[in-house]
Amino acid sequence: MDLLQLLSWACIVFTLGMFSTGFNLGWLCYGMLKRDRTLIVVNLIGALLQALYIIVYLKYTKQKRKVLLRIVAVGVVATSAGLYFTLFLPPGDVQLNQLGLVCSVATVSVYLSPLADLVAIVRSGNVARLSFPLTVATFFTSTSWFFYGFQLNDNYIMLPNLPGIFTSVIRFYLFWRYASVSPSYKSMLI
Repeated sequence: MDLLQLLSWACIVFTLGMFSTGFNLGWLCYGMLKRDRTLIVVNLIGALLQALYIIVYLKYTKQKRKVLLRIVAVGVVATSAGLYFTLFLPPGDVQLNQLGLVCSVATVSVYLSPLADLVAIVRSGNVARLSFPLTVATFFTSTSWFFYGFQLNDNYIMLPNLPGIFTSVIRFYLFWRYASVSPSYKSMLI
């Protein structure tokens, strides 16, 4: 098994383990434009899981109207974006680069979001707001995608995963630094 194939499988396994956002459709389209089977498989499964999550949530929520309005709003935005990328951009590199940039910005925002609690965590010395398993998953996912993008020489895959590595290292440090304040995490770090 060569390195690219190994990285491809690592990307699939780690990403499937951490789907928590709905950006799969953008990356799915990017993968289809690039004809990259790894991007297609992992994001198709992710999009299907997201649809399942939404259906289950909608079934059990008491605020069906509010949730339906949000689903419709997201659907309008996704449809508008899809129409923009398919109808208004010329096929080829321009289309691929624009979509890659949008997906990269979305990925970076997801990876940077845990830092919003950083000040409160440092002030309190308590890491209970952070999920250690999610930190581990984020580290492995972003690292595998970084190296996969590196092997493909694709900056849109490689570069947005650097913040995932960076923020994971910061969170690992916080878990280590404040393990004595948060005893439930101390056992995970020893």
